[in-house]
Amino acid sequence: MSLDVYLRFAISLVAVVALIVAFGWIARRLGWGGRFVARSGERRLAVLEVLPLDGKRRLVLLRRDATEHLVLLGHDKDVVIEAGIGATPAKPADFAALVHGEAS
Repeated sequence: MSLDVYLRFAISLVAVVALIVAFGWIARRLGWGGRFVARSGERRLAVLEVLPLDGKRRLVLLRRDATEHLVLLGHDKDVVIEAGIGATPAKPADFAALVHGEAS
């Protein structure tokens, strides 16, 4: 085999890899990259805050739909500290009525 064959092979390989990378970039930009994306386009699960406690443990505040969960992640064990935070948020008008003493 001559050098010409090896050169054509190398150029073809670079072209194919470049096409794969370009398609991946386009798919990500259009939102096709996520495997578990909600159909409405709105994500249902989010990590709101992470607080490292020490080298092995951290507190994580997660939100699923309108509910928040506080989870302690450790090296060996994960513990749900509080679940269902914010399941029924108070409306600002209801809070103002409570402050001013107007019970319904």
